Amino acid sequence: MTESTSSVGSSVDLAAIAAAFGQRLHAIGVPVTPEHSARFAASVQAANPRTLPQLYWLARITLVSHRDQLPGFDLLFDQMFRGILMLSQAGPGGDPAGVPAALPTLPPTGQHAPRTQGAQHHPGDGALITSSTPGPVADEQDAVGDDPSLLAAASAQERLGNRDFATLTVEETSQIRRLIEDLPMVLPRRSGRRTYRAQRGQALDLRATLRRAHRSAGDPLHLVRRRRRTKPRRLVLLADVSGSMEPYSRAYLHLLRGAVLALRAEAFVFATRLTRLSRPLAQGSTDAAYQQVAAKAGDWSGGTRLGACLLEFVERHGRRGMARGAVVVVVSDGWEIEDPALVGEAMARLRRLAHHVIWVNPRQAAEGYQPLVGGMAAAIPYVDTFVSGHSVDALGQVVDAIAAA
Repeated sequence: MTESTSSVGSSVDLAAIAAAFGQRLHAIGVPVTPEHSARFAASVQAANPRTLPQLYWLARITLVSHRDQLPGFDLLFDQMFRGILMLSQAGPGGDPAGVPAALPTLPPTGQHAPRTQGAQHHPGDGALITSSTPGPVADEQDAVGDDPSLLAAASAQERLGNRDFATLTVEETSQIRRLIEDLPMVLPRRSGRRTYRAQRGQALDLRATLRRAHRSAGDPLHLVRRRRRTKPRRLVLLADVSGSMEPYSRAYLHLLRGAVLALRAEAFVFATRLTRLSRPLAQGSTDAAYQQVAAKAGDWSGGTRLGACLLEFVERHGRRGMARGAVVVVVSDGWEIEDPALVGEAMARLRRLAHHVIWVNPRQAAEGYQPLVGGMAAAIPYVDTFVSGHSVDALGQVVDAIAAA
């Protein structure tokens, strides 16, 4: 077996191996808990590493919490995953159930690994013939940045961050759910009516200043100032789930749920009709939330009545207070099966109500794209910020636009 393996864990009990490895690490002083071991097993199953360097980095980023633990970790990894130590010796309890006697033997890792004569890496073949884990030999220090083994440490963010949502498989779409829900969303703030005492306040508190002047024979030596309190603005998200947005709808559903849970945002989806999903998405269980969404949004992947749905939002929710002074995010490619003038009318009314309007169009990422036709052309004059949001990294621009609104 060479270092370019078939799928790691394809024929072994991942849970048992992860538990045995974690138990052995704990025994040598690395604070590994059963939760860490479970996370390691889950990462191996999700990432499906095909080389030992990839397996090494998955173990390192899930089980090591401090660099002082690396010497013991590297030594034990060599022993257990390169065949130096039999897995039957991995823990005080003997041979873990379902774990093979030993894994295939490969050269040792780390700084102590012997160099193969004339070894080199051939781009594209996925096989690194020299030492695979960190710890370059002294004469390779300058080239460490090009060592393909370091690429094995790429997390899901690094692997999928720049990928267009339309190119993701179903499994990859499920992997980015946590990345999207964990985006650091921050709401812009507005001035409130109430004030509080502040050393650098903008307004003078005359009563408090005069009361304090009694301590200095009536001379106002200390001025008391006040500052207005700030309150977060309301966030409203409207996502197009019509057929033309099918490659992006599921990813943006994760964003809507994250915003509802973290910021108490109001969430809507629309295709041929408008559906409010704030309550279903607030369910504690993700599966239960998405089941309710599927039950309520019966027009998912249908046609697009963009203007009519935006007008319905303005009439039923926006002008009654939901959109007043709010940051409104519309996610749509601008496709409209009816008169685009309806989109312009709806956006003009929405712009008068909202504090800031952000339009997210994944098609904007295409080279040479211009919002010159259809509903997008009618909407763009009333948009404050126009971004693509076609990938996880591009969603960072959406989050930044919300915070800076």
